[in-house]
Amino acid sequence: MSKITTELLLERAVPRSTRLRKIETLNLSKLQLKAGDLDPRLFSRLRHLQKLDLSDNLLDKFPNSLSLPDLRVLNCNNNKLEDVTALKQFPLLEELTYENNDLTLNDDYKVMFLLENLRLLNGKDITKQANHVRRVNSRKLTSKVTAHWKKFFRDQLPEKYTAEQVNSIKEKFLKSVQTNVVHGPSSLSEFTRWRVKMIAEEFLTYSLGLELNTDPEPEEKMDENEEESTESPREDAEDVGQQHFSVYIYDPLVTVTPSKRKRNNSKSGSRNKKSKSQANVKEDVAVKPLHFLQCHSKGNSREDFKTQLWSCVFEPLLDSGARKDPIISSSRTVATCGGESICLIDCETGTVLKKYKVATEEFFSVAWTTLTMTISDSRKKSHNILAAAGRRGIVKLIHVAADFCYGEIKAHKKPIATVCFSPARETHLFTASYDKRIVLWDIGIPDCDYNFKASQLLVLESLSIPLRIALVPTCPEQYLVAGCENSCLAWNIKLDKEQKSRPFETIFQFPDEEGGLTTAHRVDGLAFLNDDVVVSKSSKPGCIYLWSWSRSYTKAKGCQRTVSAVILAELEWSTTDMSYLTLSTCPAKAFVFCGDEKGGVWMYNLSNYTTAWSSAKGKRSDKRIPPTQILKWPELRANGEQLNEEVLVNNVVSDPAFTYLVVLTSVNITAIWKKS
Repeated sequence: MSKITTELLLERAVPRSTRLRKIETLNLSKLQLKAGDLDPRLFSRLRHLQKLDLSDNLLDKFPNSLSLPDLRVLNCNNNKLEDVTALKQFPLLEELTYENNDLTLNDDYKVMFLLENLRLLNGKDITKQANHVRRVNSRKLTSKVTAHWKKFFRDQLPEKYTAEQVNSIKEKFLKSVQTNVVHGPSSLSEFTRWRVKMIAEEFLTYSLGLELNTDPEPEEKMDENEEESTESPREDAEDVGQQHFSVYIYDPLVTVTPSKRKRNNSKSGSRNKKSKSQANVKEDVAVKPLHFLQCHSKGNSREDFKTQLWSCVFEPLLDSGARKDPIISSSRTVATCGGESICLIDCETGTVLKKYKVATEEFFSVAWTTLTMTISDSRKKSHNILAAAGRRGIVKLIHVAADFCYGEIKAHKKPIATVCFSPARETHLFTASYDKRIVLWDIGIPDCDYNFKASQLLVLESLSIPLRIALVPTCPEQYLVAGCENSCLAWNIKLDKEQKSRPFETIFQFPDEEGGLTTAHRVDGLAFLNDDVVVSKSSKPGCIYLWSWSRSYTKAKGCQRTVSAVILAELEWSTTDMSYLTLSTCPAKAFVFCGDEKGGVWMYNLSNYTTAWSSAKGKRSDKRIPPTQILKWPELRANGEQLNEEVLVNNVVSDPAFTYLVVLTSVNITAIWKKS
């Protein structure tokens, strides 16, 4: 049997195909295939493969780098498989069959843990069982592992220790914990030992600051014939295998779990005492650092700690397949931008799934929308589209599943600070530019050949550069609020009005440092906490305000009225005068997040306040609300050397369910934390 060839793959596609990247279903059954026949370099070209049949072959294992990022269904029946751990490379896998292999019940439990999207195993619905394995079982084993460490090993580690001592303790602990920590029936003892070792290694890594044994993924090289596309003149996305680097926790004395820290700025001395005493009565949110990625490097340089990262947004869920599972409450894929590139990252694994580059661009903002597009045979299918913009004033439109940029909109002659889609109209995109204008576009829906037509619907004139924009949740087709370089403004954006170019309708006043009111202040952070409460940050006073949209706006009567924002509360934040450290919210959990100038992430749990604020007569909180906690930036090292760069947290965003927290910095590092 000759090795698998391009011709064989094209012939075995269902239906037959003329290009590898178009294949979605592939039947490679009954070919006497062995593991060595699965060439990772060839399989990496099957970018959109969703269904793969490898049944009735001679496979004893899977290569670790097949690079099938979209694989959903896999049939491995009637082979000689002895291990399943390599299947973790297919994180989107929903259906898996491997009957008649050298596998046991322990292997079933391993794949249930490794594959979070898996819902069918050997034809059976394992959703509830898998959830128990991933959560309940893991929680119990983690508790036992940590208890074993505290009881038998914690005191063995001296206050100052050498690498040799650490390795010795680690080896003894791993051996002891696998022998002595038991849980569940004896038939699952192999799975339990496997999980216990994994949990113990993670525990040592995160609690003691030991370095993870993680190497950057090798750069993927495409076949020259595959790169030359005659189908479309449009820009292709850069290869998924684009090399990226990881940086690691450096100081073993740093506990990289959440901790509150005092601000060193002398202005905040009196507040620190109050903050500490108040914060101690609140329960910390258990989050742990997962990954520190250097994936936006210019020219893939390991030495690039200068590229600024600005925007990130989680991919919306599609109503298909396993994503209907209520357990999978939010996407774990996030789009980040900075420098000349946009990255799609799997937050759980730290894998850079896709990377797009425009050599002459500096991207400032990204936004998602979901379009229902017509595909072959006049069928319709929902696809996520990513819009990205920056210094060139051009909006790039990227069809992520198709893996290329299908078009662009020359939106402004000056840089675009931020973009956002309307939650009410999936094709309506707002672009806010340094030309002091916010433009509403209809990006249209591309046809099966990716032809589309964009049109300008509305132009909003601002007094200064709009930095952040937000649509009012209760009426997203009627009102838009913008935090600007020198003001906070609101517009009526209802499209039934005649004029296509409009001045602002309302300008909001806020307290200044002298105790008066001002309209002239930079608002570099703006988001809605719920349907009514707005969170905004002005770099001038160095604090964060929470105010009522409805109670403030009702004061305005007529155009261009100045009104005082009805302040509900003030959040205690860093007294830095550093600009453009923006904030974000997680409405479902009533959280506000904001980074600072020292790499810290300030987290505010406001769930105890929102009910009172919803009252029409809700009064302003008398005292500043301190952060629930502050995540400290750990000391890191890269290439064996400590990173001594000053870290500014430009942005920090959680997914809708607050499972992951993505932190973007001024030093080209994307940090991903996970809520336990």
